This record gives sequence, structure tokens and C-alpha cells, in this order.
Amino acid sequence: MTQTVALLFGVHAHQPVGNFPEVLEDAHRRCYRPFIHTLHRFPAFRFAAHFSGWLLDYLLEKFPEDMRLLQDMVALFGAGDTEPVLAVIPARDRVGQVRALSDKLERRFGARPRGAWLTERVWEATVVPALADAGIEYVTVDDYHFLCTGRQSGELTGYFTTEEDGRRLDLFPISEALRYRLPFAPAAEAVRYIEGLAQAGAGQPAAIYFDDIEKFGIWPETYEWVYERGWLTEFIQAVLASPVIRPMRFDEYRERERTRGVIYVPTTSYIEMNEWTLPAEAANHYADLVARAKQEGRFDRDKPFLRGGIWKNFFSRYPESNWMHKRMLELSRRLHALPGRHGEMHQLLYQAQANDAYWHGLFGGLYLPHLRRAVYRAIVRLEALLDQAAPRPARERKDLDLDGVDELFLHNAALQAVVKLDGSASLCELDAYDLGHNFGDTLARQTEHYYRRIHAGNSVHAPHVGEGIASAHDRVSFKHAIRAEDLTPDAHWRSSFRDGWLDEEGGQPLQYRMLDGAGAVFEADTEFMQVRKTYTLDGSRLEVEYRFSGSLRGRFTTELNLALPSCDGPAGRYVLAGRIPGGFGQPLAVHALEEIELSDDVLGGSLVLRVTQPAELDARPHHTVSQSEAGFEKIMQAVTLRLTWPVAAVGERLVISLEVRRRA
Repeated sequence: MTQTVALLFGVHAHQPVGNFPEVLEDAHRRCYRPFIHTLHRFPAFRFAAHFSGWLLDYLLEKFPEDMRLLQDMVALFGAGDTEPVLAVIPARDRVGQVRALSDKLERRFGARPRGAWLTERVWEATVVPALADAGIEYVTVDDYHFLCTGRQSGELTGYFTTEEDGRRLDLFPISEALRYRLPFAPAAEAVRYIEGLAQAGAGQPAAIYFDDIEKFGIWPETYEWVYERGWLTEFIQAVLASPVIRPMRFDEYRERERTRGVIYVPTTSYIEMNEWTLPAEAANHYADLVARAKQEGRFDRDKPFLRGGIWKNFFSRYPESNWMHKRMLELSRRLHALPGRHGEMHQLLYQAQANDAYWHGLFGGLYLPHLRRAVYRAIVRLEALLDQAAPRPARERKDLDLDGVDELFLHNAALQAVVKLDGSASLCELDAYDLGHNFGDTLARQTEHYYRRIHAGNSVHAPHVGEGIASAHDRVSFKHAIRAEDLTPDAHWRSSFRDGWLDEEGGQPLQYRMLDGAGAVFEADTEFMQVRKTYTLDGSRLEVEYRFSGSLRGRFTTELNLALPSCDGPAGRYVLAGRIPGGFGQPLAVHALEEIELSDDVLGGSLVLRVTQPAELDARPHHTVSQSEAGFEKIMQAVTLRLTWPVAAVGERLVISLEVRRRA
């Protein structure tokens, strides 16, 4: 009898919380709709799909007819509702997130999922109890996870079982070889590979695939390849015509076949992620080791032992990501300390746990301001509701982000200012509760591992060798021209009210010490003078007062880095004395500035900067360089405002204020 192979085919559909509507519509036009309609023509091709909760809600509302086709043709997988990395959120929220999506799928499609998609395949054994408690019986992870236990690739043609704290979970190993073939290799070649997995022996082998649906239409060249040139139809027809391949759902296979045995998987993710989590120098060294192993023909043997980093390293690499994460954890703690269930608050908490804005790899992620803004919008709005339900002190000091440096939290009903007590006495966060916005949501430049490819001067992607198309992982292209100065790392966090003193011989940052007392008062000394700095919140206005004493020489300067939603788009502009001198994406120099408004239509409000003594203003956009599937690109993160005064002209007192205005 001819041995057959089960094809367990699954796709994962996700868009970040806060993504632009035009991006979602384009994704549906080029990927979700044609994929669903193509597979609907072939009911014998059984498959699984996971749609993240936020995306599912959007598609059901905007394209109900297309989504209705899924009702009878697919087994839907669960997960965390907003696509969190389960390993980095509290256990109580893991259960809540998974149950939230399972409830949604049961309401919409009539059945609760038994399988779940594991976000970014980030595995830690600690997620097992929460998944089991939420009703999940099995998940998919990469075959790389299994290879790291010493298993051989030829063994990974079925599912295995693990346990933690008395709870069982079955694990399906996703084939890396299939991930790199579908849909990039010619359909006939991919089918031949699957047929080659059929083998004699006990039990039916399975070819296991579960990967991003966006590879079927959104990644470069894939829409033409998959739909216009007919790859997907050709692949399905070849699978159904094969005497060897049996398309099957994951739950069907699991009911027919027994587990291949117990396994304990180490903390890891897919192999590319393990590179992205490392600092640049370490990532380059890791990439060199991988390249050398491939060149010497020993990579398949050695790759289980080339581990790289773990996903949580992103919090160590990016202070901004770590800050968001610790803000989210603190709000989760406060929310769960309240009695009863608070639906809106839990929804906001779950939105703040969406994974995309916390990391950066092949896609923009953390580097995309609108993704971070969605997280902070949820954080700020949740915090406002929590303050109403359980008020906190107007002044708190603590080391929230666990970096060994305290922060001072000052807040009222309208604003919150967070002062970093690292000697700079600068603001790392400035929240407007009415607008649900953090003006301190910036991102510093730091050296990335892909800078090496930029420095190499590649201007076009490397040509693809052979039939098929290149994966986005293998492309090198430039969306924007990148200059050397665009890659210069910042010396510190892009905070606001970072002060310095200048003279003819150069300058130096002011180093502050905090004075004892109930306020937010700091002092700094130079060779010639003393500066006292005081933060005050007054309704929707933040005031920073400086008092100078001693020999008033040289110039005083301060830098503000302010995040506004429009960035360099047309909806954001400066307003100076009733006129518009330019947008946020343009440099601006003003002599003798007393007041300027930063107006943003996307924000639905503005920020008014006033000074009590005329200042020299130098305003410039702050850009970082990231990689994405479209190539290397420059992204505006904030406007950088540098204000300078001759100290002698200022006299003993200077006040800078920022007032938040919301449009009616």
C-alpha cells in the first residue's frame, strides 16, 4: 500500500492594533479576499486559519460577505485577542486574552477553538497553564524549537505533548522547509517536496505548515505570483490531484493519530527572531556564524546550537520598549486590584499588550510611531479610568522600568509628566489624558544589525536565483536614500527639557540633583552659576521654571523632543503669529521666539509653547532608519526643538510652558 502524507495547512492573518484603514483595505484587496475566494472554490482542500481579534472585528464589519465564506470551510484557531506575546504579559491576562478571542469566535462562527496560534512562536513553558486553563489543547511552534531539544528533522512529522504545572498541551512542529517554499517556490516543486515526506512506518506522517497569510499577496511580488500568475490555484489543484497527499485539519489529524511522545521545549522563537533580539554587534557575530555554517555545509547540523537571543531581549535593547512594557504591567496590576469586572478597562489593557510596537525585526514594529501611539493611547486612557476608580498620589517616585534609576511621576486630571532622575531632570513621558496621547513617545537612534548591509552600499535587492520569487528575508532594497548622519546613534533617550550650558569653548549638559521636599525641584551647578529647575502642573499646562544665580555668563539651552501623530504629514504644522511657516517635517529657525503652536489635525488638538524671555529656536525633524519588507527607510519619530538664550539677557528667571489644547 502506498504511504500517504497528511498536509496540515494553516495561515495566520494579523494587522497591528492602530494600523491605518487604507493599509487594512489594501491588505484585504490584495490578500485576504483573493485567498478566501480561491480556497472557497476547493472545499476538499482542508485548512486552518487564525485571524487576530482586532483584524477579525474589522473584516467582519467591513467585508461581511467575504468573511462569511469562512463559516463552513475552515477550522479557526484561537490566540490572545490583540495578538500579545503571551510570555511577556501576566498569567491572568494570558487567560483573559485567549478567552476573549475564543468567545468572539464562538459568537461569530458557532464553535470554540481547540487550537491556538502562538504569537511570533515565542515559547516559554510558563504559557502552558494559561493556554490549558483557557480551553486550548494544542498549538503550533517551529520545528526549530524541537531541534533545540535534540530531535532530528525526520522525526517531526506528527505532534508531541508537553506539560507544565499539571496541565497538558500538544505541540505541532511547523516545517521551516515548507515556510521557505510556500509560496516562493514553484507550485510543482513544493508539492513534490510534500510528497517526499511520505514514508513507511507506524502512523501517518504529516507535512505541517502554518505561517503568515500576508506572504500570499502582500509581500513584494507575491500578489502577481500567487494570484495573477496562479500559484495558489496551481498548488491546490496539484495537492488534490496527488495520490499521496491528504489535506487534513489539525484537529482531524490529532483525533486519528496519537502523540509522538513527551517533549520539553526550551525558551526560544523562530531562528530569525533569535538574531533580531540581539544587540547589533552580537547580531552581526551571530549572522557570521550562521553564514559560515551554511558555507561549510554544516548549518542543518549545527543550527539547534546557534540559539541567538530570546524575545524578551527587546526590552533590554530598547529602553522605549521596556518603558511601555513596564507601564502596561503596572496598569494591569492596578486593574486587577479593583473588585469586579471592568469591560472597557480590560479592552484597553489588552490593546496595550498588542505585540507589534514592542519589537523590531524584518518589519517596522517599534520603529513605526502609529503602532506605539496605539499602545500609548490605550495606556493613557486606561490610566485615566483607573485614576477615577482608585485615585493615586499626585506625586510618586519609583523605578518603574527596573533600570536602576528612579522616575518622578507628577499628574493631575489633565496631564502627567514623568521626570527621569538620571541627572538630566528631563521628561521621558508627557501625557494629555483628554487627547489620549503621550508627547514623549519618541525613539532614539541606535545602531542596528542591518546597518552593515546599508554601509555595504547595496542599492537594489540581490537577484533571485532559480525559479519562483525571493522571500522578503532575502531582499536588500532602499525605500529612501540613507546618509551616514542618519545612522549616527544618539547618546541618550530623546527626552524633553534636557538642558545644557554653552560658551565660546563649547558646551556641557547640566547635571541636576533633586532637592528634598514635596515638589519637583532640581539644582545644577556650573563653574560660574547655579540653576534651579522646577516642574509644575497647572490644569492642561506644564510649566518649567528656571532660576539662575551667580555669574550669568554664556548661553543656556534646552532640547524638547515632542511626538505628534502627523509627523511629517500634511496635517501637522507650526503656527507662528497667525501664519504657518512650515510643517513638522521641515526645519524651522526663529529669532526672538515668544510663542509657537504645534497644531496637529490627527491629534485633534495642539501644543502651545511659550517662553517668558525671547529665545532662538532651531526646530528639526528627528528620523530613524529601519528595515521593512519594502526596504530600508527613514521614519520621522518626533520634532526636536532647541531653545537657546544668552544667560545674561534672561536674568534670574525663565519660564517655559507647554499648554495642551483640544479642538472643539
